[in-house]
Amino acid sequence: MSEEGSFGLTAAEKFFGLILIIAGALFTYFTFTSTQELGAYAGFFGFLSSVVIVLGLFLIIAKTE
Repeated sequence: MSEEGSFGLTAAEKFFGLILIIAGALFTYFTFTSTQELGAYAGFFGFLSSVVIVLGLFLIIAKTE
């Protein structure tokens, strides 16, 4: 892979990480504002939304070679 093409890959990775962070924040917000409806599953969905946020952070922080 050439050096010219790696910029697009890096930008796409960072952009996708940002999208995942935004989506994870929305998932977390809607999970914890509707805990009555979710009942016992609120913790499970809270955990899943935090996994999405961590994955987005990882994509932003990781270096693409």
